[in-house]
Order: sequence, then C-alpha cells, then structure tokens
Amino acid sequence: MKILHILNDGPDKLPESIISVHERDNEVKIIDLSKKDISYDSIVDDIFTSDKVISW
Repeated sequence: MKILHILNDGPDKLPESIISVHERDNEVKIIDLSKKDISYDSIVDDIFTSDKVISW
C-alpha cells in the first residue's frame, strides 16, 4: 500500500512514530509543507497516486 503523509507544521513526535510503523509494511512518502520549495503540482500527483493520505 502507498501511504502519503503530509506534515503541515513540520516533523513532530506523534507523526514520526506512526510513520515508522507504516514504513514496516508499506511504501511511505512524506511531504513537509513547512519547507519553502514545494511543487504543488507534484503534491497533487502524489495524492492521486497514493492509496491513503494522512495530513498532520
């Protein structure tokens, strides 16, 4: 399963622990929206190609 995690405020303890569990059995991608150089076109593509999207 492809899981996309979108971090709105940057990394945090709770999302990091859940992401590490998801990484055991899934393909995981993380997008940190607190970074400056973000391609919103690629974010939309990632959302549509993922099986599950989790926003933090």
